[in-house]
Amino acid sequence: MAVEPQPRYFQRYISPAPLAVFRIAFGLLILASVVRFWAKGWIAELYLQPKFFFPYYGLEFIKPLGPYTYGLFAVCGVCALLVALGWHYRPAAAGLFLSFTYIELMDKSTYLNHYYFVSLVALLLVFLPAEADFSLDAARRPARRHTQVPRWAVDALRLLVGIVYVYAGLAKLNSDWLLAAAPLRIWLPAKNDLPMVGFLFNYPATAYVFSWFGAFYDLTVPFFLLNRLTRPYAYAAVVGFHVLTAILFPIGMFPYVMIVAALVFFPADFHERLLARVRRWLRLGVEEPRPAAPLVYRPRVRLALLIGFALFFVVQLLAPLRYWLYPRELFWTEEGYRFSWRVMLMEKLGQVQFKVVDGATGRARLVNNAEHLSVLQEKMMATQADMMLQFAHYLHDYYTRQGVRNPQVYADAYVSLNGRLGQAYIDPTVDLARQTEGFAPKPWILPFNDEITGL
Repeated sequence: MAVEPQPRYFQRYISPAPLAVFRIAFGLLILASVVRFWAKGWIAELYLQPKFFFPYYGLEFIKPLGPYTYGLFAVCGVCALLVALGWHYRPAAAGLFLSFTYIELMDKSTYLNHYYFVSLVALLLVFLPAEADFSLDAARRPARRHTQVPRWAVDALRLLVGIVYVYAGLAKLNSDWLLAAAPLRIWLPAKNDLPMVGFLFNYPATAYVFSWFGAFYDLTVPFFLLNRLTRPYAYAAVVGFHVLTAILFPIGMFPYVMIVAALVFFPADFHERLLARVRRWLRLGVEEPRPAAPLVYRPRVRLALLIGFALFFVVQLLAPLRYWLYPRELFWTEEGYRFSWRVMLMEKLGQVQFKVVDGATGRARLVNNAEHLSVLQEKMMATQADMMLQFAHYLHDYYTRQGVRNPQVYADAYVSLNGRLGQAYIDPTVDLARQTEGFAPKPWILPFNDEITGL
């Protein structure tokens, strides 16, 4: 008996239920995050009260909007709700991407990996048919309802989640993480007051177990989630791992975002059953069977989408590797560190004292950083050279307005990395006000007096 040939990958179709579940959960999580941010007063604390903000290079035009920053967060929250409901889905997804990304880029000191992940997911959702099922758009306009969508639309989300995990795992393959259990060996004893298990965190062996399991988990969990036999156990590990992370470390919504994101690896019938339960809970009645109505893109649209997704993922695969272009220790200089899925890999403490010298009289004065920066900004700047450079330029302009002629700005900085003794970080003889920002290595960062081997 002849076996019917299977369609090629890009001609394969799947139920849109995984996209619908992801869309709903993702939108509600971002809405909850915005509400939480607003309720805790962090909008004013982080974006209204500081006198200076640290922009990203080339994006200096992105800055807080004063009192209108509240409106920006409101737009972000409304767009997240509309995405969850699938109402005016496409413009809502675009609005969510633009508003959330703008918020993320307003101040470098608030950088978190999961903010970057949310922006990337929101960008993907703009072009994915996540409103094809269980959405207000599909209910209002039956022509937008589809029982089948291209398989690659679901796999795009799976691939992005897989990239995040695998690169996070590769980043852990270094001597500090595996051989010194750093920084967990530093952090875990601070949690020894947890009921039942807290005493275990006093033992160095616990930090080693956590470190090695963390590397193994990140490197393998996407593949275990893809396998039908190991998927239930892998997802239990996802939930356990991220719940424990949320208990031990204050990293906001990231654990819950990843718990939701991992659901996309489950087969379509799982998501269809989940949506059926939600439908019964909302008393929407039983959905009537529909004839197959696959979403078929016009050839040019399909080609444009596939090329766009291919370019997107090429960037995602290459961007975390850009640190290879820099000659010195990544954890020390942090050149190429951000936007590369390096999650909680180091304990870095610093202290920096700026000195401003009048170029005409030679008079020197020391700067009180707290007069210009928030507590968070000062803490983050004290270990990151590019932020020190930006603050030095700010001080040059500030003291110029105060009447100082040709001000020169010097930094006396000491940094400790993963429990090592602190060492000088910035060449104190270099006038930072005369240095320019860019992607080139910064020669005025002093050498690291140790070695971290690995990827």
